[in-house]
Amino acid sequence: MRKLGVGLGVALVTIALAALAVATTGSAAPSAKKAPIKAAWIYVGPHNDGGWSQAHDKGRLYVQKAMGANVITTYKENVPEGPQAAQVIDSLVRDGNKIIFATSFGYMDAMAAAAKKYPDVYFEHATGYKSAKNYANYFGAGEDAIYLSGIAAGAATKKGVVGYIVPFPIPEIIRHANAFALGVQLVKPNAKVKLVWTKSWFDPAKEKKAAESLVAAGADVIGQNVDSPAAGKYAQSKGLPWVGYNSDSRKFAPTSWQVAAVYDWGKPYYLKRVKAAANGTWKTGSYWGSMADGFALLSPYGPKVTAKTKALIAAKQKAIISGKFYEFQGPLYDQAGKLRVPKGKRMTLPQILSVNWLVKGIEGSPKG
Repeated sequence: MRKLGVGLGVALVTIALAALAVATTGSAAPSAKKAPIKAAWIYVGPHNDGGWSQAHDKGRLYVQKAMGANVITTYKENVPEGPQAAQVIDSLVRDGNKIIFATSFGYMDAMAAAAKKYPDVYFEHATGYKSAKNYANYFGAGEDAIYLSGIAAGAATKKGVVGYIVPFPIPEIIRHANAFALGVQLVKPNAKVKLVWTKSWFDPAKEKKAAESLVAAGADVIGQNVDSPAAGKYAQSKGLPWVGYNSDSRKFAPTSWQVAAVYDWGKPYYLKRVKAAANGTWKTGSYWGSMADGFALLSPYGPKVTAKTKALIAAKQKAIISGKFYEFQGPLYDQAGKLRVPKGKRMTLPQILSVNWLVKGIEGSPKG
């Protein structure tokens, strides 16, 4: 009887538990839908500046479209590089943004401080070099595409004098100016590239004035590494070729437009990083994009770029992507004629990230 009672008891308990399980499963409420991640971008100029900030905002919009209801994106524009940047970052954190992208060099220290202050937020900084557990940096070989755009400028100049408008004398801009000049010199070996420093990333008035001064100094082609299309508009008014930067800005100078080095921030980088932040797989790092991964690109050509020039650029682009060609391979001489890179040697990434000298043929100071 004792054994029978125990067996009966176990059976009854088993039946009861099974019934409870069925009841519980049948009455369970559906799991709550995961809230969308909030992602924010900080721009040094207007989001529709026709250049750098617009290119980043195009990347933001790509993320929004690709992730749909799973993300809420926002941006802050015209944010000064200084103490005010920290205030903007604080406000974005308070608004619940889980990942924040700052897109100009001067935001680096404010982002580094914020990363320490808010360990549960992911911080991403374009063009800088600092990083931490929750702080990554990203950029890429824009100089490769800029070199190719310099070829278009070299093909367009008749006088052998090309103007190039530049913002700040930092390694990023110096290597870009060098790449542009080397592209020009591939077609016109004795050409001069004249620099004008604006000391601003985005200042249409200064950029137009710089273009005016370059034309007055003999330049018959205008190139730029600044953010607005002001120089292009001026070039259009004078009937001179214009090589842009950052964005496809043909509409501002439809007949003067040659080509531009541009960036795809969305597909190669922003989408992947926001998704990683959303699913918990985000890790810090230093991304260096390239033409091979679709980060550095060329815009469509303008109507006056010849088939011969397009073919030359295409051949060099193919060689860059395959690794057979690199614009910063010696022999390379500086403005004073000093050999900086021996024949057959290539500048390393650390070298181009710290370069402080300009190649032979550039007129202007590397100190601004």
